[in-house]
Amino acid sequence: MTRAHWAVLLFTLGYVAVFSAWFLGTGNTEFLFYVVTMLVLIALVALSWRKGDYPLPILWALSLWGLAHMAGGGVPVGDSVLYAAVLVPVVENAEMTILKYDQAVHAYGFGVTAWLLHHLLVRHYPPARGSLSALAFPALGAMGLGAVNEIVEFIAVLAVPETNVGGYVNTALDLVFNAFGACITVAAIHLSGAKTST
Repeated sequence: MTRAHWAVLLFTLGYVAVFSAWFLGTGNTEFLFYVVTMLVLIALVALSWRKGDYPLPILWALSLWGLAHMAGGGVPVGDSVLYAAVLVPVVENAEMTILKYDQAVHAYGFGVTAWLLHHLLVRHYPPARGSLSALAFPALGAMGLGAVNEIVEFIAVLAVPETNVGGYVNTALDLVFNAFGACITVAAIHLSGAKTST
């Protein structure tokens, strides 16, 4: 690992340690579940970084996603946490609220996931570069991983009483914003100059 790689890793482990202490201190057992998930993901990236040859911008984007996630569950805002904060009141009614911090993090995070999947696809299968498949599969893969994230949240709801995960509408909105972020990312990859073919 280079010094730049160590910088990303130490930054990430640093904020995970700080938020872990915060969650323990406040009794937030729900987000301790997410800390474990974060540590597993960090280990997966660390163990696969040689074969994946992840560019530093992707590693920093992943790390910032983790930070946004930890802050969302740990930073108090009013009577709730940052995840519930409304960034721009696009839609506000009894059924749902758009745009919340949570939804922005979902769009960003699974946009980064699509970027990572695109990188892995074209790295290991260079002939796919610039093809429609190299755009479609990362977008669909990111949406699938977004669904896995919702399963993890569902497990947290079952395992930990009084979670702040939300109900059916929240889950549906999470999936929509996951898809939005993934599609915006692959559109940006396409517009960056890669020629698309089937």
